[in-house]
Amino acid sequence: MSVRVRRVYDPPEPDDGVRVLVDRLWPRGMAKDAAHVDEWPKGLTPSTELRRWYHAGEGSYEEFARRYEAELADPEATELLDHVRELADEGDVTLLTASKSPGESHAAVLLRLLDQG
Repeated sequence: MSVRVRRVYDPPEPDDGVRVLVDRLWPRGMAKDAAHVDEWPKGLTPSTELRRWYHAGEGSYEEFARRYEAELADPEATELLDHVRELADEGDVTLLTASKSPGESHAAVLLRLLDQG
């Protein structure tokens, strides 16, 4: 299983495999055809409330990750996470985010959960 995280603004690479946008909102200034997004499972993204809370600087990344993992226990999110896991079992998957700090974002939480199997 090969899963990685990249910024959606970076040009696509041949080894990206299935490109999955993991942001709730479409990236600013990005044309849909330029993004080369294969899947956009909005139900896998943090809730609007959690996203706003984190971006307002009201809590730590660790607290955000804990709250996001709790949201991922929702049946719809669990099903979507399982789907991405199945894609990764079949080939390379790239999680795309517009976050300026992908290592401290929801994409990093997803990557860790996918790596755990």
